[in-house]
Amino acid sequence: MLQPLLAFALALGLLITFHELGHYWVARRCGVKVLRFSIGFGPVLLRRQDRQGTEWALSAIPLGGYVKMQDDPPQDAPPSLAAQSFNQKSLRQRAAIVAAGPAANLLLAALLYAVLNLMGTREPAAVIAAPPPGTPAALAGLQADDRLVSVGRHDIASWSQARWRLLDVLTTGGEIPLVVESSSGAARNITLSLPAQRMATEDLDLMAQAGLTLTTAVPRVESVNEEGAGARAGLKPGDLVLAAGSKLQPDVRQLIAEVQAHPDQPLQLSVRRDGARLELMATPAAETGADGQRIGRLGVALAPDLPMVTLRHGVIDSFWGGITRTVDTAWLSVKMMGRMLTGHVSPRQVSGPVTIADYAGQTARMGAAAYLSFLALISVSIGVLNLLPIPLLDGGHLMFYAMEAVRGRPVPDHWQATGQRIGLLLLVGLMSLAFFNDFTRLFS
Repeated sequence: MLQPLLAFALALGLLITFHELGHYWVARRCGVKVLRFSIGFGPVLLRRQDRQGTEWALSAIPLGGYVKMQDDPPQDAPPSLAAQSFNQKSLRQRAAIVAAGPAANLLLAALLYAVLNLMGTREPAAVIAAPPPGTPAALAGLQADDRLVSVGRHDIASWSQARWRLLDVLTTGGEIPLVVESSSGAARNITLSLPAQRMATEDLDLMAQAGLTLTTAVPRVESVNEEGAGARAGLKPGDLVLAAGSKLQPDVRQLIAEVQAHPDQPLQLSVRRDGARLELMATPAAETGADGQRIGRLGVALAPDLPMVTLRHGVIDSFWGGITRTVDTAWLSVKMMGRMLTGHVSPRQVSGPVTIADYAGQTARMGAAAYLSFLALISVSIGVLNLLPIPLLDGGHLMFYAMEAVRGRPVPDHWQATGQRIGLLLLVGLMSLAFFNDFTRLFS
């Protein structure tokens, strides 16, 4: 329980602090006096004042941060001090200061994606299992062990890239061109026609609904006990088990179950070794299981074997890829919000802090690459959310500044007050929905 909370606190603190750094940096460039920059909220634990008079504080609750600026001139302030007030700045400067926070989150996401590209990741290749009859993938002519080479004219190599490029059309429906390569290496062009699907629950796998699932992991023999039944049958480390008895293309769990069901009984095994297919006859040794039943054992260690690819890019491609991935993610987030309003995406997709903390813990356990990818995604989400034209958010302030630009004068205070009350209701409703979804997932 502690690890998800720590991973969540670190993620939220880092991302919101970076957001506030964006506001701070542009405010200082525009000559605005910053009174305090706090990392965290609540009681101040440590503080230090710099030469510009800004108090840098570390506060007790490490869930973000804030920037406190001089909004209006103090009474009897000299002109030089009055000019450092936020409200004395031009419309363009005020808009730039407000927009800098979301922009910092989007910049951070692009940097994180670029770092991931430079690090390189090991991912399952985009090789599909046999599509179920009648699914869009089967109707398009996709077959077992086909490898997706491009989706919508975007070259792809991994399963995650394929999911990303297909996500948009999976929800809206329509046709998308694919280039696929068969197991023999022959390439062909096909068109995948997808009906619009409603994302009713967070558990719905739209790829599987379309008939697109990752190829089954083939059991690979990791090690062989020299005294076991597997060694007597001729199994060797590195062998891929293609069939066992009546089971064709079993996964690791199915293979183990088939072996256990044949104590002291002959079991036909088909394996691939160095590219050649071999037929072996094994007789699993009989042992007594934990429930007292006789089960078969081969005396081998198994592991799932999937075709994998290593994704790594050069410096320029990594940074360009980080920018394009950030733009694509932000745009997809906006479209998903719009589809939620039209009913094509269920409101149950909205996640709150409980779900985010759970994902933070899961990705932290999976390793640095998964956690950085999670940080990048949440950073994009924070940036996009803050740009929504809802009063109390940065986007709401930008909306009022746009109205000021059109009117030629500031928006009246009572308009802003009314807008802030509406914005507060919207945010309270959104947070209530997020918490409701969190606890529904938690207790369901």
